[in-house]
Amino acid sequence: MDIKTAAALHRLRLISAPEAISFLLLLCCSVLKRTTSFDGVMVMGMVHGVLFILYVVFWLDAWNRTKWDLKTAALYFVLSVLPTGGFFAERKLKREAESSVIAARARREGTVNA
Repeated sequence: MDIKTAAALHRLRLISAPEAISFLLLLCCSVLKRTTSFDGVMVMGMVHGVLFILYVVFWLDAWNRTKWDLKTAALYFVLSVLPTGGFFAERKLKREAESSVIAARARREGTVNA
């Protein structure tokens, strides 16, 4: 895995958890808006919208650089629209990055156990 591919996966991983948190906070604000006088939907909606757009941009970049198959790319996109999916995406991306590092080290050292 080259540096640009690793950076693309890292960016997607970094945005996954904040995007999931903002989605959950937006859901809480929506409930509070309907049950109390608290109205934070406009602000949280904007924050979540920006984070979601960043997630999609980083997802497209990662898909382009890693050459994921359609199934894998679709999985990461679906995880972005589920309320807690970002947490699962972050964990899956972390495992993928770690296995890529292990494979790269094995290739560099000349072993083929990867």
